[in-house]
Amino acid sequence: MSDTRIQDPHRHTLPEDTQGLLTGTLLVALSVSLLHGAGLFTGQIAGLSLVLSYVTGWSFGAIFFTLNLPFYWLAFRRMGARFTVKTVLSVALLSGFTEIFPHLLSFAILHPGAAAVLAGVTAGAGLLALFRHGASLGGVGIVALYLQDRTGFKAGRTQILFDCGVFLFALFVLPLDKVLWSLLGGMVLNVIILINHRRDRYIAT
Repeated sequence: MSDTRIQDPHRHTLPEDTQGLLTGTLLVALSVSLLHGAGLFTGQIAGLSLVLSYVTGWSFGAIFFTLNLPFYWLAFRRMGARFTVKTVLSVALLSGFTEIFPHLLSFAILHPGAAAVLAGVTAGAGLLALFRHGASLGGVGIVALYLQDRTGFKAGRTQILFDCGVFLFALFVLPLDKVLWSLLGGMVLNVIILINHRRDRYIAT
């Protein structure tokens, strides 16, 4: 007797989601390692976590995981349980991977320009993998969408304002050249996301 159940072609299976979340978080963890190795940072909560890790000496993973905790309720309200669960798992995986990576790899030579570009590329690829499996790395993007729904203030503007705050804060605690190289990496990341994140071309969840 044949199986009459119909698989939703727009819904990823559990194995597909598992490899997507693992691939995405591993790539972003590699990006964080590159940034940390060169003393650079990026935007959003990940960037703030890196800057705070330089200032306080605390680990990126612990700071990143903690800063994301307040955002999960908004994620549930705005995106639903499925997205929230995947996002919590992704944040936990990234936090864990960034704790493990320093014991697995190091960089004898790492030019800040190379680190910035490679970090932007790997983070962009990792985030695209997460987006295409209905997940994120939490943080400001969720708040931005919530504010857009409640007030009409564009989500992109909220994210830009937050990133400006991160870079302004970094100017007071990090050398100028580190901030400028970090800006390059952020531009590479944003170009990759802008060009490739198209829901009209990829609609699976």
